[in-house]
Amino acid sequence: MPVDIGLTGWGDHETLYSDKVKPDEKLAAYASHFPVVEVDSAFYAIQSQKNYTKWVNQTPESFSFVVKAFQQLTGHDRSKLSVSEGKELMEAYLSSIQPVIDAGKLKAILFQFPPWFDVSKNHIQKLRYIKEWVGDLPAALEFRNRTWFQPSYKQQTLSFMKQEGWIHSICDEPQAGEGSVPTVPVATHPEKTLVRFHGRNVHGWNKNGRSDWRSVRFLYRYNEDELLEWVEHLQELQKNTKDITLLFNNNSGGDAAANAKQMIDLLGISYTDLNPRQMDLFNF
Repeated sequence: MPVDIGLTGWGDHETLYSDKVKPDEKLAAYASHFPVVEVDSAFYAIQSQKNYTKWVNQTPESFSFVVKAFQQLTGHDRSKLSVSEGKELMEAYLSSIQPVIDAGKLKAILFQFPPWFDVSKNHIQKLRYIKEWVGDLPAALEFRNRTWFQPSYKQQTLSFMKQEGWIHSICDEPQAGEGSVPTVPVATHPEKTLVRFHGRNVHGWNKNGRSDWRSVRFLYRYNEDELLEWVEHLQELQKNTKDITLLFNNNSGGDAAANAKQMIDLLGISYTDLNPRQMDLFNF
């Protein structure tokens, strides 16, 4: 069963690129290392079709994108959209990613909800609306509020995701209070499962008020034993889902690429349909 391993974004992983690689060449270079990437810029702004067309053309035929949902769709900006406003915004967002859909390169749209998105009737209804709006497109759901997985709701949450057709975006992240979720290695979709590695920096996780919070929150390098835990989890997940994608987000200290390559080695994976790597002889 396929396991695709990649990173969140392609711009910040300097260990992958030589000094000669220009910023607009980084994705093509990235695609010589990994078969999948998360488009995190889509969270901050609805990207143009022109951008997506360029990215599609820079990557091999079998390459795929996990495109993050725009922050207004998930309520990160705390705006109160009406149902009609939400639907209209979704239509604009889906129109923007059409080149990825047309190219057959959409792995999933990732809906990551904010820490204050707790289990409630209103939030459950919002998830139903979103799933209705995206239709048959693959949609992954990631929580950042642990109430969804507290003992009294955990099975109901997983059952709801299965019934609604949500792909589970499983988290490996610090256990740092209500704004973090436990690792729940359960597949909710028979075709696809997503795993995102955020690191385990407990002390840095909740420092959002700091001006340098991004450089602290994801500052973590997984050791081999921690990655081997996931080899076991993956063996279990593969019994219930066909396609698993692992994305490493622990890049505050530049550790994501190294950990992703380490996981590829641990799983004994060899990707064949990647972009040609320039000066491969010198890539140690």
